[in-house]
Amino acid sequence: MNNAAIRPSQTQCLRARKASDFILYEYFVRCSIIQRFFGLPRQTQESSSMATESSDAHLADVFAWTMSKDFPSGHQVGKHSHCEGQLIFAATGVMELSTSTGLWLVPPQRGIWMPPNVEHSMRARGLVSLRTLYIQSAHYLEQLPRTPKAVAISPLMREIIIRLMRTRSILHSNQREERLLDLLLSEIEWSTEAALPLPPLNDHRLQRICSTILNNPGDRRNLNEWAELVGASSRTLARLFQQELGVSYLYWRQQVCAISALPRLSAGEPITLIASDMGYDTPSAFSSMFRRIMNRAPSQYFS
Repeated sequence: MNNAAIRPSQTQCLRARKASDFILYEYFVRCSIIQRFFGLPRQTQESSSMATESSDAHLADVFAWTMSKDFPSGHQVGKHSHCEGQLIFAATGVMELSTSTGLWLVPPQRGIWMPPNVEHSMRARGLVSLRTLYIQSAHYLEQLPRTPKAVAISPLMREIIIRLMRTRSILHSNQREERLLDLLLSEIEWSTEAALPLPPLNDHRLQRICSTILNNPGDRRNLNEWAELVGASSRTLARLFQQELGVSYLYWRQQVCAISALPRLSAGEPITLIASDMGYDTPSAFSSMFRRIMNRAPSQYFS
């Protein structure tokens, strides 16, 4: 399919943003981001024509921009999407990012690539210092995945991202910044981590089970116990997990445990404590499960 058919053009995105009202930052870059971050003058009727020519010339030179934002623990940004692709990274704190089909818990050693026009939401787990790079140049977007994907953030990538945050707009005319962006994208190592599949909103039985386990990954109830609570047989629930989430109930629960452990592992918490909180009798049993799900031992995951 032609990319132009599924993605608004650069001019459409930027003009739409310029014409919109800026609504705080709840939906990130809806808006007059150009006015606010690029320093363009407000238009009056008298200056409208001249301002349009001037701003359009400026916009044509912009192929990426950055945004920094700190969020308190528990802060939520509702469902939204962008014309641009986003490289989403938290310098500190853990983000919970979700789309209609999956969820990631993202510690500082990881980032998420969010393609254009993919609806997503975010919740801060602890104080989060968000650093986002918005890429809208077709030249770069054609080289990047069409679906959300986890990124391993190396020390070099972290420093480049932090350096680019000093520049709100990255221009074709600034070769130094363009080279930094080229280097950043060439350093990307796509992580093997997949999003945790989420249940469809129209099935209240799966919703109840999954939301409970997401809130308490140490919940060890089996399908027979859940069947009594949600009013369905264990056989029906087993079929629903395979049908709607593509995995067994046990494997999905283990995925939750492994993914929920990532922020705690990145913070240096002892595996013994994490294993106990996740409902495992021994650290070795937890480590065996983690290695099976994440293809690496917990002690080696962030090394």
